[in-house]
Amino acid sequence: MAASTTAVFPPALSLPGAPGTGAGAASARSKKRPSSPGNGSAAKKRRTAAPSGGVAGLGSQHSGIGGAAAGKKNRTWKNLKQILASERALPWQLNDPSYFSIDAPPSFKAAKKYSDISGLPANYTDPQSKLRYSTVEEFAYIRMLPSDVVAGYLTLRKATAVVP
Repeated sequence: MAASTTAVFPPALSLPGAPGTGAGAASARSKKRPSSPGNGSAAKKRRTAAPSGGVAGLGSQHSGIGGAAAGKKNRTWKNLKQILASERALPWQLNDPSYFSIDAPPSFKAAKKYSDISGLPANYTDPQSKLRYSTVEEFAYIRMLPSDVVAGYLTLRKATAVVP
């Protein structure tokens, strides 16, 4: 990546007694000026003739075409239903683990509690009926429910502590 470039400096101030100074050097400079990138001469040619691995210009390296994502195919994501269907089609042994036979230890995190009425996260439990609720309106609704409906809500949640 080390490209040899020659720096073009402006002509130095003439010092008395320095070699190459005086009228002869000034006339030599005026006849042929050194090439600069603005002239469209050799410096541009050197820049475009960069090696294949080098950086010829800013646009060639960061054009967005190619790169790391060029060779990748579009990935299709499978949901659980598709994974289960593909597992059923394969010849599995009885002891092989699958999504049907996952057995994990119980979690250390507390289970989230949801309202029996609305399904929203519930922070409160009615001490009388043991139903969970999240808002004051739900609490007022729970207090108006008959006992058989309260028992139905508790059996839906699989809570066995039915209060008569």
